[in-house]
Amino acid sequence: MQQLEFELNDAYVELNQLLKLVGLCDSGGAGKMLVAAGNVKVDGRQELRKTCKITAGQVVAIGDVRIRVLASE
Repeated sequence: MQQLEFELNDAYVELNQLLKLVGLCDSGGAGKMLVAAGNVKVDGRQELRKTCKITAGQVVAIGDVRIRVLASE
């Protein structure tokens, strides 16, 4: 299992953009397709909203990759 960390500089990041920013897909559009296909979980639950607001403290999972979202200091 691969663990990634993403430091959040704003109040939230849209799910499709997060996938792009951590390098799991090439574009926000590709991120939307991953979410729409049901491949993404947020805090252990399947998430189908492509632009779901992800905030600090949440964990996003796709396959065997886990992304911890951290607040910027």
